[in-house]
Amino acid sequence: MTCQELVELVTEYLEGALPDSDRRRFDDHLAECPHCVAYLEQMRATVRVAGRLGEEHLSREAREELLREFRAWKRAAR
Repeated sequence: MTCQELVELVTEYLEGALPDSDRRRFDDHLAECPHCVAYLEQMRATVRVAGRLGEEHLSREAREELLREFRAWKRAAR
């Protein structure tokens, strides 16, 4: 597995939704890549913090900006 593949699968990994074969590849990559281990820990920390925030914590402007950025990202990924 490449670092890029790991980044693309990190959410499924954290949710326990990866098929066994992908999870093994993911874990094998982590065993050899300290940069991806650090990335995974950053994502876990982000989920812990963000999990405590609700939509009510965002201003209307911040919510609209996040949605604009997400839509632009999705268009660019196509």
